[in-house]
Amino acid sequence: ACARTAIGRSTVMLIRRAQTADLDDVLSVESAAFDTDEEANLVSELLTDASAQPAVSLLAFENDRAVGHILFTRARLEPASPLSVALLAPLAVVPEFQRRGIGGRLIEQGVQALSAAGTDLVFVLGYQDYYSRHGFRPAGVQGFDAPYPVPPEHADAWMVRALRPGVKGGRRATVVCADVLNRPEYWRE
Repeated sequence: ACARTAIGRSTVMLIRRAQTADLDDVLSVESAAFDTDEEANLVSELLTDASAQPAVSLLAFENDRAVGHILFTRARLEPASPLSVALLAPLAVVPEFQRRGIGGRLIEQGVQALSAAGTDLVFVLGYQDYYSRHGFRPAGVQGFDAPYPVPPEHADAWMVRALRPGVKGGRRATVVCADVLNRPEYWRE
């Protein structure tokens, strides 16, 4: 599925699922957005990590140029739960295209794809001011712990978004992420 949005008079943005042939574009967006290859390398590893599958990887194009990318990977809850969960990491927009709503559109299209696939909850470790605008709320107070402890001063950066009304954990649970992300250095905000 893809979505086209008119942004200005001559600018059209297209968001679609990233294909294997798009890997160079995906990695280019990640490197440009974070001004380092660290996230690009992480994405490359996640895309081949069986424990992260099925993943939802979306690319945003503005006039045929890749300008944004988002990746959602499979996760699970411990103790075991019937809830289907995913982790958003990372979200990247090329700097000169930031503050145009591209990140928000990537989030919403990704959430729609996950919801259609039966996902109940999406987790993210990120900037609370930004992600709260997209329906994410602090997860710890709702009984969901991050894969590794998040320092108390950043506890609200660990967030969750329910994709169905009334979805709750019911009891305390820890999110178990893909093997590639299962390292403490990825859980410091």
